Amino acid sequence: MTATTQKNSYSFVEYLKYEDDPDNRYELVDGKLELMNPPTFRHILICDFIRDALKAEINRLQLPWLAIREGGIRTGWRKSRIADIYVVTREQVIGSLDESGVLETSPLLVIEVVSPDSIKRDYRYKRSEYAALGINEYWIIDPLEQKVTILVWEEGLYEETVFSAAEELVSPTFSELKLTPQQIFTTENI
Repeated sequence: MTATTQKNSYSFVEYLKYEDDPDNRYELVDGKLELMNPPTFRHILICDFIRDALKAEINRLQLPWLAIREGGIRTGWRKSRIADIYVVTREQVIGSLDESGVLETSPLLVIEVVSPDSIKRDYRYKRSEYAALGINEYWIIDPLEQKVTILVWEEGLYEETVFSAAEELVSPTFSELKLTPQQIFTTENI
């Protein structure tokens, strides 16, 4: 369930400065602030597991990248989404450390974990908004269906590959990463 605020429309700049309700998180969708429900513990722990795996791979390969939880991405003129995880170069954030955590450039990789209230948002709306930005790689981790969909930007469209069970994920951004949906969804790992 998402709720919107009373004001009719917000600009992107107004969204970045919005402080009337500091206890809640909002995405900006067509100028409207949409309240984001708190995630489940499963969602939180899956995000932590994935981010830890990505950070370990970034450190192992000594890449100048960061894996960031719950950062924003400007996806349009009056749109901004909060991604569960994204990977960016250090250069993309180092010059704006004390500013709102919303990227105005495309991340290298975006990951969303599906919740019951985010199915359409993650599979449809964010997919089309991330495609419009030309984000090279987008993962949809779906604990409800026990699958991981990896979308790779090729020739102006996303090519989709679905992984389940013990199939090893194939990621162009992290080509040496050894990870399966089974590992992601196993309670002991999260």
